[in-house]
Amino acid sequence: MTASLVYRLRPVGWVMLALLSSGTSSAAAPSPFAMANRLTWGVARTGISGADDAGTARWIEQQLHPGPDIGLPPAVRAQIAGFEISQRPVADIVVDLDAQNKAARAIADPDQKQAAQAAYFKRRDQLSRQAMMRLALRCLYGQDQLREQMTWFWMNHFSVFAAKADVGPMIGDYEDRAIRPYALGHFRDLLEATLRHPAMLRYLDNAQNAAGHINENYAREIMELHSMGVGSGYSQKDVQELARILTGVGINLNHDDPKLKPAWQPLYRRAGLFEFNPARHDFGDKIFLGHAIKGSRFDEVEQALDLIAASPATAHHVSDKLATFFLGTAPSPALTARMAATFTRSQGDIAAVLKTLFDSAEFRASLGHAFKDPVHYVLSSIRLAYGDRPVDNPSAVIDWITGLGQGLFQRDTPDGWPLEADAWSGPGQMSARFEYGQKIAHGYIGFFTPADPAKPRAVAPDFRSSAYVAAVQPGLSAQSRTALAQAANDGDWNALFLSSPEFMRR
Repeated sequence: MTASLVYRLRPVGWVMLALLSSGTSSAAAPSPFAMANRLTWGVARTGISGADDAGTARWIEQQLHPGPDIGLPPAVRAQIAGFEISQRPVADIVVDLDAQNKAARAIADPDQKQAAQAAYFKRRDQLSRQAMMRLALRCLYGQDQLREQMTWFWMNHFSVFAAKADVGPMIGDYEDRAIRPYALGHFRDLLEATLRHPAMLRYLDNAQNAAGHINENYAREIMELHSMGVGSGYSQKDVQELARILTGVGINLNHDDPKLKPAWQPLYRRAGLFEFNPARHDFGDKIFLGHAIKGSRFDEVEQALDLIAASPATAHHVSDKLATFFLGTAPSPALTARMAATFTRSQGDIAAVLKTLFDSAEFRASLGHAFKDPVHYVLSSIRLAYGDRPVDNPSAVIDWITGLGQGLFQRDTPDGWPLEADAWSGPGQMSARFEYGQKIAHGYIGFFTPADPAKPRAVAPDFRSSAYVAAVQPGLSAQSRTALAQAANDGDWNALFLSSPEFMRR
């Protein structure tokens, strides 16, 4: 049987059988590569500096407490610096786009109007795509890999949909200002940063929430998805009271502040596109989660967030989601309880909660058994193939992730993409990722701009000499070894490796 035939006929059943039989192993001391492969977007072909036997614990601490520099290669930094979202404040971008949209809608001629509106949507989508490409480049080449994983986790947890209204052009700033700085910090700070960002306020309609015209969308999702979780004890009345507390928290695209009566002027807050407008606020007293909150000003919001962040339900729900993300399956109640205790004791210190997870026997036993979702599969494949050669067409990376059904910022419901393996391990999903695996295995030129576009040349990456493959090979199953032994060339060997059960897991 030829290697290509092995690839075409065996992978789906091969991987699915392995998934069904892959229980957890004993909690022996994990190998440095196994630990690094879980805490990164995939071990690059050159390995992970500092994650050796002597330095694993130190490396984990560095990942949990990184410095401000994400350590991107110069070529990647240059790509990111060239994006408009890196060069202009989000307020300027959004205000300009709003003016373009209004001008297009005002055109009387139908054909001209259609063309102008198409130009608006194209520009809007280009800006959101820049945010997707920047995130992919950071995940592929950033040295602080745990922070990169946590940035994606929180972007998914506090999910916003790029195609709604003008959310897409705001997403790059949402990542940079509301998510990334707090990804390993304190949950309370993260919660407020997302609340203050126009991308969230637009997506969940709080920009429309005003006294006399209450909109409960954001209040409900804060409690149901972002913090306490469904069935955790809060009531519909709590949702209604939180919605009242959030009245006036919205967006201002005008250059000038609103004209307010003298008594309200000291209460007004604005930062970029965010505003708290007291003229839209419900100043009545509220009872929220059993606590009286006197109608006053924005500090009502601060009090509500304090109560939410300190709730045992929030500690449990957030800990459970963190564990599910890293384990690939629901954690045991005991592990969630230990993480929640750390959350409460540390006042929501995310790094401390993760340390409790990483030190657990359950986590260590899971290494090598967590099934990769599409984002992990695509990024880990590229890191293995081109971790030392930055791609200069990250748009292709985005297309691959989207093609596998997990498009960045493209979940239209606020619950974010599923964290469990069951959502991504069906036969159709397997067949699709094998097609992508074949492409990268033989050297996918679409990731690069050829020096001579008329003569693009595909060269299969050298997987077999990589530090990662050298570390993984001793643990390959007999099935995997047999299949790989039949490879006729580097491209076929790569394809079989990328479709192996071992590579499908992390």
